[in-house]
Amino acid sequence: QVHLVESGGGLVQAGGSLTLSCAASGSIFSVNAMAWYRQAPGKQRELVATIPSGGSTNYADSVKGRFTISRNNTKNTVYLQMNSLKPEDTAVYYCNARLVAIATMKPDDYWGQGTQVTVSS
Repeated sequence: QVHLVESGGGLVQAGGSLTLSCAASGSIFSVNAMAWYRQAPGKQRELVATIPSGGSTNYADSVKGRFTISRNNTKNTVYLQMNSLKPEDTAVYYCNARLVAIATMKPDDYWGQGTQVTVSS
């Protein structure tokens, strides 16, 4: 089995910073792209940032210049450094990984359980 476990969410004041982490574990053959999504109350889940196994990162316009996605391939871990946080960044943040599990030997999408980020004004 494969698991994605997130950590690092919490409550922060506007202008503050938080770093989210997500570690993929289990019987993994390879990890391709990793990403962060978020879902605010009453809204659809939206893509925040993506990072392929090799190559350039991509960000939603709303977070460009404030958020930075990075990864540690040795640890199968992806990070999201969030600076200059705004109240509108409040959401549940989900980690996503497109990876090949040993059990299936084909790429599939896996999701973390989500971590709450709340930014107070």
